[in-house]
Amino acid sequence: MARNTATVTRKVVALTLAVCVDLSLFYVAGLVATHSVFGHFAHLWVHAALRCSALTAVTLLALGDLNPLLIRVIASHSLLPAVFETGTKALYHEETQCGFSADARCWLMCAGASLAGALFWEITVPDADDAAAGKEKKQKARVLFVRVLRLYSPEYLLLLGGLVMLTLAVLCQMFIPFYTGRVIDILGTQYQPNEFVSALLFMGLYSLGSSLSAGCRGGLLLCAISAFTCRIKVKLFGALTKQEIGFFETIKTGEITSRLSKDTTLMGRAVCLNVNVLLRTFIKTLGMISLMMNLSWKLTFLVLMETPITGLIQNIYDTHYQRLSLAVQDSMAQANEVVNEVVSSIQVVRSFNTEKHEARRYDDRLMDTHVLKTRQNTVRAVYLLARRLTGLGMQVVMLYYGRLFIQSGQMTTGNLVSFILYQSDLGDNIRTLTYIFGDMLNSVGAAGKVFEYLDRKPLVSMEGKLKPEKLTGHVIFRDLNFAYPTCPNKTVLQDFSLELKSGQMTALVGTSGKGKSTCVSLLERFYEQQDGEILLDNEPLKSYDHRFLHKKIAVVSQEPVLFSGSIRDNIAYGLAECSLDEIQEAARKANAHDFIMKLEKSYDTEVGEGGGHLSKSQKQQIAIARALVRQPQVLILDEITSSLDMTSENKIQQALASCPNQTLLVIAHKLKTIERADQIVVIDDGRVQEQGTHQELMDMKGGYYKLREGNSPQ
Repeated sequence: MARNTATVTRKVVALTLAVCVDLSLFYVAGLVATHSVFGHFAHLWVHAALRCSALTAVTLLALGDLNPLLIRVIASHSLLPAVFETGTKALYHEETQCGFSADARCWLMCAGASLAGALFWEITVPDADDAAAGKEKKQKARVLFVRVLRLYSPEYLLLLGGLVMLTLAVLCQMFIPFYTGRVIDILGTQYQPNEFVSALLFMGLYSLGSSLSAGCRGGLLLCAISAFTCRIKVKLFGALTKQEIGFFETIKTGEITSRLSKDTTLMGRAVCLNVNVLLRTFIKTLGMISLMMNLSWKLTFLVLMETPITGLIQNIYDTHYQRLSLAVQDSMAQANEVVNEVVSSIQVVRSFNTEKHEARRYDDRLMDTHVLKTRQNTVRAVYLLARRLTGLGMQVVMLYYGRLFIQSGQMTTGNLVSFILYQSDLGDNIRTLTYIFGDMLNSVGAAGKVFEYLDRKPLVSMEGKLKPEKLTGHVIFRDLNFAYPTCPNKTVLQDFSLELKSGQMTALVGTSGKGKSTCVSLLERFYEQQDGEILLDNEPLKSYDHRFLHKKIAVVSQEPVLFSGSIRDNIAYGLAECSLDEIQEAARKANAHDFIMKLEKSYDTEVGEGGGHLSKSQKQQIAIARALVRQPQVLILDEITSSLDMTSENKIQQALASCPNQTLLVIAHKLKTIERADQIVVIDDGRVQEQGTHQELMDMKGGYYKLREGNSPQ
């Protein structure tokens, strides 16, 4: 506390000393101006250099160092009178008398202007801050914005055409107020029909040109946005599908769909349209300032004093609005997740009578979003009020001085009307510039979330290149240790070792949750083990090409997943060049051909969403056919016979027996179905507890014997 008090006291002392020294130099300069040995302008610049040096020395002595903001304030405050006086004399051949007069009002005006200018610089071009130690560095909004622009490179021709049309529209629009003032001056003086008609004709031509150019600009930019959004959605979807399975277990579905559907659209529209508005407003602002300077440079400088105030208001608004925008996006993603969970599990919701509970949960998520949006709207309302009060105050001041200039003959009534029209538009343009700059940075908040997924490298590498012509299917699990990413402290497999010999059937048995399905997941490379390795034909799994590996290793799960489409599409899923004969042969091996041919459209029959038009056993048979059509070297069956009748089960087993060189891994819950396996492996607590044939394990009277004879839950 004492330390903070001392710091504040030191800063107050430094400010007081700086003001006293600067005022003294300012008044002394006014007194000696007439006796100076230098010329008028030389005196101004020497005085400016002395003031800058003195203020710097006082600040260093009092504070010990100078931050960039103080340097900008001192430099602008010291140099502003000299710059203003020199510029006025050079451009307009007038003297303001403020450059060397000992007038406190001039000193206050320069101090206020320099402070506002430095503050505006700090807002629009802030100094880069180093990220806090130990925290992950986040991408800057400006960096994200540049990345989005680079992604627009295929649409550069459309954007260039839009820019050309934008420039033409702005140039035509700028001259309309000028000719409005001309018409007023013509009507207010001796009426000249030719000049009047000429002015009206030019107003009409500029209006028509502005409208046509604006329409073309909008069409070109909308085409660019549509193409960009479509391309970025595909790119993001491709990046998501390459992520490891653990990624989808930790990231909620609603968040992913929100990024894919909403954030990509917001990213494309907001950035491109904001650039359009920014460029249009910037070009228009420069042109209007030039025309206003011709009408009255003094009123123009007066109007531009609004800019720092507008920038400060805009910066405060952007800070709060951006934070609330990100919170709203996250809240909407959570609400979408609730909907996805309920719709995908509607049978469970109905069976437990939790419809009202889920409705309340969804209502709670929507209320969270509503509260955030209310805060967002409140911040925007306060911002709009402050912005309009600032604009109104500036208009009052401008009208007051405009009346004085007309009385002194420095302006005509028509010039003032033109200036007022420009000023009204200029004020909106300056506010739009400050707003749109912040809004562009806000809009790339959505882009930041998209880039997080685009830049993410999957934890399970798919960069293998190995594609041997012949594969025996010999698999070795060697000293595996594994824990799921969602539960890193719970080890599922410990020092796990197992060999699957080519052409043999291996059955994994054991109670639930002991590691059987985990072995399958690791063999399918859904996850990466923490220790140990899995070898296929004495080569690590990660060395194999991703597409090749998943064609040679096929799995049929207990709960098969079918996709919307025909039976043919589901059996040939992922195989672009699969013939109908191959599909039918696989269906015969899976005992599915007979029931398929009885359907109205046979193999072209739609299965419905998730295979809803088929029975559970039919879905199981199609899933088996989908695996067999690949002619895999390693086939994994996860209790596939639970939904099949005895006849189908026998036919499938006969079909599998017809592939003598195929390695077969079976996860069995009904132990009676695996008695003919070449080896049966009992897994408990993530380790191999017993291993052998059915008869060998029965003779051991160990864990397998207890499971077989005790009919324990499997």
